[in-house]
Amino acid sequence: MVAGRRRVVITGMGLVTPLGVRVEELWKNLMAGASGVGMTTVFDASRFPTKISAEVRNWDISDEGEDAKLWQFCGRHTRFAAGAALQAMRDAGLEKGLPADPTRLGVYLGSGEGQQDFDSFTSMMMAAISGDTLDVAKFTKLGLETLHPLSEVEQEPNMPAGHLAGMFNAQGPNLNCLTACAASSQAIGEATEIVRRGDADVMLSGGTHSMIHPFGVTGFNLLTALSTRNDEPTRASRPFDNERDGFVLGEGAAMVVLEELEHAKKRGAKIHGELLGYGSTADAYRITDTHPEGRGASSCIKLALQDAGLGVNDIHYINAHGTSTSVNDRVETLAIKNVFGEQAYKIPVSSTKSMMGHLIAAAGATEMIVCLLAIRDGMLPPTINYEHPDPDCDLDYVPNKARAGRCEQALSNSFGFGGQNISLIVGRYK
Repeated sequence: MVAGRRRVVITGMGLVTPLGVRVEELWKNLMAGASGVGMTTVFDASRFPTKISAEVRNWDISDEGEDAKLWQFCGRHTRFAAGAALQAMRDAGLEKGLPADPTRLGVYLGSGEGQQDFDSFTSMMMAAISGDTLDVAKFTKLGLETLHPLSEVEQEPNMPAGHLAGMFNAQGPNLNCLTACAASSQAIGEATEIVRRGDADVMLSGGTHSMIHPFGVTGFNLLTALSTRNDEPTRASRPFDNERDGFVLGEGAAMVVLEELEHAKKRGAKIHGELLGYGSTADAYRITDTHPEGRGASSCIKLALQDAGLGVNDIHYINAHGTSTSVNDRVETLAIKNVFGEQAYKIPVSSTKSMMGHLIAAAGATEMIVCLLAIRDGMLPPTINYEHPDPDCDLDYVPNKARAGRCEQALSNSFGFGGQNISLIVGRYK
C-alpha cells in the first residue's frame, strides 16, 4: 500500500465461465484440475480446422433470477455480464446499488463485440441470390423486414456497460475499453484509479466476451493461433508445454466490486482483498506478435510492483497470461525472469487457461478473482496438461495438481493482441 492514497478493496466477486458459473464452483473445479473444453456446439464448426472450444454450458440468465424474455435480444456477452454482475453486487450487499448518492457508483468494463445473428444473415443471403448474382435491393429489403433493431444495437461493445448501469442505478462514470485479451484487466486498473482519485466510491468492473462464432473462429484460424487438437479437447490447452499448438477459445464474464476502503468499512462490507498495483504498457512492436525480448511485458510488471510499493520478494504467486501459444509462453517466461531474476524460480506460476480456455476480454478479470481465492485459501491452482518441458519455459508452473502455498500478494498478467500489456497485483487486506 502507498501512504496517503485512497485504498481500494474488493468487496464483491461474480463470474460465469466454462468451468463454473459461480465463484466457488469455479474454484472447486480449478482445484480438481478439471477441464471445461469440449466440442463446439454453439454453431456448426465441423468444417473449421478447430472444432473445439470452452463454452459456458447449462446456464441461463434466469438462473440469476432475471426474466429471460427481457434479455432475448441481448448477445451472449451481455447476458454473461449481467449474470456475473448480479452475483458480484449481491456478494457486496449492493444488489440495488448504493443506498445514498448513485453518482458515486460507476461501471468500467472490458468488452468486445457481440455475437451477430449469423443464421438470419445467411438466410437473407440465400433468399436474395439468383443464380450467381446477389440482389442487393432484395437483400436490403429482407434485412429491414427480418432483423430486429435491438438485436443490431446489442452487437455494440458498450452495450453491457449500459445495461449494468441501468440494473444498479449506477449514475457515475460508465466506460468500456477494447484492448482484446487485456481488456478486463485494464478496466479494473482504470476503475481503481477512478476510486483512488475520488471520482467514485464504488466501481463495478470486469469483462465479458464471446467469440465462439464463425467470424471469431475464422479469424483466429487464419492467424494459426488456435489449437487443432480436436481428437482430445481436454488436453488441447497446454500452456508452457513443449507440444502446445495454440490456445482454446473460451467465453464468459467476470466482475468485481471495487470500493474505497473507508466507504466499505463504514457499511460493514466483507473484504475479499485489496487492489495494490496496476501497470500498463505497450510493446510498440507488431500487431500480432509479442516483442521477442518481453520489453513491454517486463516494464508492465515493474510498473505494477512500483505502484504497489512492493519488491520482487513480495510476490508469492503469478497467474500467467499463459495462452498455450508458442511465442506468448516463451516471452512471458522471459519477462518474469527479466523482472524477478533468480527469485523467478522460487515463485509458483500457473495458467488457469489450461482448464477454462481463453476468455479473451473476460480473461483478466477471471484470473484476478482466481488470485484472490489463492490468497484466501493458501492454495495454488495448477497448469494442467504440462507433460513435456520446454527448455525455454523453465519456471515452476505448478504442474497438473493444485498445491498448498503461502500467498499474501499475487500478480496477474494480461497481454493483448496489438501489444497491450496489463499487470495487476492483489493482496490480502491488512
